[in-house]
Amino acid sequence: MSAPLPRTTTIVLYSDGACLGNPGPGGYGTILTYGDHRRELSGGFRLTTNNRMELMGAIKGLEALKRPCVVTLVSDSEYLVNSFRKGWAVRWRAQGWKRAGKIVPNADLWARLLTLADTHRITVEWVQGHAGHVGVYLSDRRMVEGLTIANLLNRSAGVWRESRERKPQCGA
Repeated sequence: MSAPLPRTTTIVLYSDGACLGNPGPGGYGTILTYGDHRRELSGGFRLTTNNRMELMGAIKGLEALKRPCVVTLVSDSEYLVNSFRKGWAVRWRAQGWKRAGKIVPNADLWARLLTLADTHRITVEWVQGHAGHVGVYLSDRRMVEGLTIANLLNRSAGVWRESRERKPQCGA
């Protein structure tokens, strides 16, 4: 008789990011849902880019999980979704974060994100931005909150706020 398989929990992670100007001040918003539990995260940076904030939303959401999970990552960022689905990010890592002889933009964040992806089982879904999807709308709201925090920090640091009902947990 074999040991029972560990129970796996599916988390839905809605993520969004943007900045005013590119580069400029930026923010990200993340909503994690598990059953009827929800956790909301947001943060901002004084000088960043839109793509960095899109990545940061996904990173912060995955970092908030206590143990390995099955995650459905929902984003309106084609940059984020295509880099996962088409294997670009994995290829960049295998090539030492170079593409066409140049360093891949945002390699530092891609490295963090792929390390987290190695821990969790992630499926990515693209949704059109501002198309009425409730989870993306809520993450967009958190992103705006992150963008408007008064004391945004430099690119290497950040400030974030969170509200939570209960932190989603995975596993047995």
